[in-house]
Amino acid sequence: MKMAMKEGQILIKDADNTQFTIIKSWGKMKWSKAERMFYGPAEIELLNKLAGIVRLPAPIEAERQRLNIIAQAVDAERMKPEPEPLYKYPVKFPLYKHQTRAANMALITFGLVPPPEDKEGGHGSIKQ
Repeated sequence: MKMAMKEGQILIKDADNTQFTIIKSWGKMKWSKAERMFYGPAEIELLNKLAGIVRLPAPIEAERQRLNIIAQAVDAERMKPEPEPLYKYPVKFPLYKHQTRAANMALITFGLVPPPEDKEGGHGSIKQ
């Protein structure tokens, strides 16, 4: 199987029958008859599913790990009992806890701040 990532899309060609059937069953990718390939968005769920059936090329694996780090940092932020602002938000009144969590999660998700590192030097509670 050949795989590439271009403009936020995953492109797959030359999948064998088993791989073709599995990928088609997910409903996450579309089949192009003209180009004889699958294409779909380079999102965390699809990349994790693909990693479960084949070894991903290095750039695609790096993107998968980056997305997993972001998802785990957002989950860790969601569970914090006392969230601290990751940025000095331009608001007049202090934010409530749920507002601080939401603003922090948005900044992490959109890449405006890097995922905070834990005390051991890694990102969040990441298990790799």
